[in-house]
Amino acid sequence: MRRRNLSVVLGAVAAHGPLSRADVAARVGLTRAAVSSLVDELIGRGALTEAETAPDGRVGRPGRALSVSDVGPAGLGLEIGVMHLGACVVDLRGEPRVWRRAERANVGRPAGEVLAEIAALAAEAEAEARDLGLRVEGRVLAVPGVVPNEAVGRVEHAPNLDWRSVAVADHWPDQDTVPEPENEANLGALAEYWNAEQAAETFVHVSAEAGIGAALVIDGQLFRGVRGFAGELGHIPVHPDGVRCACGARGCLEQYAGQAAVLREAGLEQHGRQDDPVALLVERAGAGHAPTLAALDRAGRALGLALASAVDLIDPDGLVLGGIYAELAEWLLPSVRAELADRVRVRPWPPEALRPSALGRRGPVLGAAQTTIRRIMADPTLLPAG
Repeated sequence: MRRRNLSVVLGAVAAHGPLSRADVAARVGLTRAAVSSLVDELIGRGALTEAETAPDGRVGRPGRALSVSDVGPAGLGLEIGVMHLGACVVDLRGEPRVWRRAERANVGRPAGEVLAEIAALAAEAEAEARDLGLRVEGRVLAVPGVVPNEAVGRVEHAPNLDWRSVAVADHWPDQDTVPEPENEANLGALAEYWNAEQAAETFVHVSAEAGIGAALVIDGQLFRGVRGFAGELGHIPVHPDGVRCACGARGCLEQYAGQAAVLREAGLEQHGRQDDPVALLVERAGAGHAPTLAALDRAGRALGLALASAVDLIDPDGLVLGGIYAELAEWLLPSVRAELADRVRVRPWPPEALRPSALGRRGPVLGAAQTTIRRIMADPTLLPAG
């Protein structure tokens, strides 16, 4: 019960602060004495700070206001992409305080080599966070692969990295700082839910880099499936007799709407390994480059076909385009919406229910960092007592 009450008090301050102790008691329905004890513990754990408010002209001593601490507890998010490594540190308010990104071609490299590099980037991000007065309390690693429910700490299969059954701890130089791996699409969807101004309660979040990942949020909860394999939208067949996919099947969505497919169709395949091929696509599309526009239209139609099946199966409130799709949304949205309008007929489907994410390619690493914060908000006793 005390753990729950600590969470309730911390949540009230996070949502409505700064608040006085009396204000908190009124909001959460506990006695002032109970709230005062809970607040003292939260201050001791570094979750809350209390400071005098500015004089308001009334007689008497200035009041004291509680706020969620912007120093102390923090979460570290890490990301291994096909063409980059990333790191992000957020404070207890969920605000990003440190961003790091390094362009790296990770395809085909030994897992140990890649994990050693992301560990070094993590150490740099933590050092910068310490300089800001932050203390990392948890670490989560976003990976473009499957992390089964029962496989704690193991990436079962990351086809676009050519990884199979990789235990992160086996390759991490400091066993005290080993991060928890999680699928990048899942983390992107959670970041969307936690940060969007008006997030739907049930939605499909789809994003792409080398591959295409999707995640389902149902009634505010991530749906992982029985074994953790839910969301493999990239391997839904959109052309059953189409080209062979790396997974072994034919006609998978990735072969028509993945980054490599769009670059190939746009005649820009030779640029696929440059620092930022997506920026090149945006530049060419913005300039009216006909092959690029045609490639994006083709990708949008294939994506719309797959998403129409998702809408009919799940009946979501909305669809969100994240990752590189968010940056290419200006050119993808018309063809995706046209395909949805043509194919979703058993239920009303307003065009505005499909929208781009404001987080873009930062979604997975932000979601990774905020995962620790959400856990602390649900159970403040995870923080060491002062």
